[in-house]
Amino acid sequence: MDETYQVYLNRVARQTHPDTYRSQVQNLQESPKFKEGQPLPFPGYTINTPGEADAANQLFYQNLQQAQTELVTLLGEDLLIALPSEILHFTVGDLIWDTAYRHAVTNNPNFEKQLCGCLAQSFRQYEEMEPERSPIQLQLLGLLLRPRSIGVVLAPIDEPSFGRLMQLRRAIYQNPDLIALGVEQQYPFTAHITLGYFNAIPSPLDRAQLCEQLLSFNDRWIGTQPQILRSSQAALYQFGDMTHFEHRPSFPLVTF
Repeated sequence: MDETYQVYLNRVARQTHPDTYRSQVQNLQESPKFKEGQPLPFPGYTINTPGEADAANQLFYQNLQQAQTELVTLLGEDLLIALPSEILHFTVGDLIWDTAYRHAVTNNPNFEKQLCGCLAQSFRQYEEMEPERSPIQLQLLGLLLRPRSIGVVLAPIDEPSFGRLMQLRRAIYQNPDLIALGVEQQYPFTAHITLGYFNAIPSPLDRAQLCEQLLSFNDRWIGTQPQILRSSQAALYQFGDMTHFEHRPSFPLVTF
């Protein structure tokens, strides 16, 4: 599922195009991860960056949280379920979740320990292949509208940054021991930060108006100071639902 930097840029840039929004607003669905605004159990493991806990990115996340608040005000709490602002994060790679997660932990009492060991191996491999240490920088491009969620889409600022992310993902998803545990890459990489999930979709819904609202909202990131996320590390996190992510001291992390 690897692609070149230019192909990635072209693909994610299309996500913020008016025609994409016009198409996507026709496909909105209630997220199965929530019921009447409350999170439902949806457990798993993922590789995330620290979010607002990273001091270097506090201003980035403050601006993003402000945008999230304004987006919920614009769309309404009945339509958009906002994620807690303190758990907003950039996902480097999802590992295993829901049914596959339940099967793995039920049938293998040592699953978490083995997962940590395999990931530590992948992280060491990445750090050996990329000996230079510096943050990976990603620029916020605009809103990312999906059938069940809305967030912002990101793009690495240059080809070397993109290449380092791909190198880490290859070290994870091509690790045969992780594959044996049930970890697999299931979709192409799209750097993003989820802001919220859709509640029950009202009928009727003025989808044309919604599209215009999103397009107008997106204007805040056009012709202004670029919003840059500077990621210095990523780590294993466990989640019980979409509002609770935990990194424990025993969980491995990787430094960019």
